[in-house]
Parts: sequence; structure tokens; C-alpha cells
Amino acid sequence: MSSEPRNDDRHEAKLGAESAPNDSDGDDQATIRERVTRLAFGGDPRRYEEFVQVLADATPAGGEVILRGSAVTGHKWMSTDPFDADGPGTSDLDVTFVGADMVTLFRDFHIPGVHSAPLSEAHPFASPALGPLRKRLCEMAGRPVNLQATTSLVQFLRDVVMSQPYLVLLKKPKADDAGESRRTSAE
Repeated sequence: MSSEPRNDDRHEAKLGAESAPNDSDGDDQATIRERVTRLAFGGDPRRYEEFVQVLADATPAGGEVILRGSAVTGHKWMSTDPFDADGPGTSDLDVTFVGADMVTLFRDFHIPGVHSAPLSEAHPFASPALGPLRKRLCEMAGRPVNLQATTSLVQFLRDVVMSQPYLVLLKKPKADDAGESRRTSAE
């Protein structure tokens, strides 16, 4: 069995449901995914899928990757200005790795060892290890892409306590979970 996520794994909604309580304006994951594809990828689902696949290739087992920010909500943070209000490609994509010890790839933090500063134009040395990935994603998207890492606890707080909307780009099963499902299907 391939270590690449299946299409349904890649787009699994948070908490295993297609509609999550804290999504943007009550939107479900499919609606947010359509918005992100339209706004950030020119309405081309293939470009979106290729972007997610590059992230999947870089994400270890047990990791989750989510997208936050104006591509999810459709407007800039603390503003009613729409996504790309300053012209095509001007709004960034805020990608966050959750779990799988991805925070160990960072050296700049908001909360040391728990919640990284984003690898971005403002923090170009936050994660030298992820620099080539960021460069590739920026080229693919035709816009700035910020990469950040956090723990599942911080993500839970941002979701449940702060009601911050996000799109689940992918979830990779833990290595033990993937091995277990292979053993079960082989029996």
C-alpha cells in the first residue's frame, strides 16, 4: 500500500465530519474547499490537488495540514477587504502543520517548542529545512505561502476556544495506524 494519502484521506474534515461547528460562517469543509480553489487557485481543482499533493509528500505520518486565513474566510483578517483586494496573487496562503513533531523543524517560535512563527517573508529563517518547500509552493500558487507548525493542543484551542475557521488539506495516519490497517486488510 502506498504511503500517499488517498483522496478521501486528503480531504477528511476535522473531527471526521464534513461539517464542523467553527467553520467560516458555518460553512462546511466542501464549501470552504470550493472557496479556496476559486480564490487561491483560479478555480482550477487540479492546481489545488497538486498543491495538496506536494504538502502530502512533505508531511510525515501522523501529521495534519490545515489552511487558515483570508483564503478560507474570503476576506482579509480584521477587515471586510476581499481576498486579493490588492490584485491577483497579493493575498497569501497560511498553511499550518499540526502534530507529527513538525515544530522541531522550526527555530523561531511564538510559544517555544509548541507554536512556531510562520516561515514567511517576515520570518525568512524560521525554518531553513522547509525553505525549499515554501519556495515550491509559492511558485505553484503564484502567491506568498506561509508555513507554520503547531501542536494539536494549540490547534484545539484555536478551533474550539477562539472559533478560528480552517480547511483541512490533509491528514496522514500514524505509522502504527497505517500498519494496523494493512495487517487487518491482509488477514
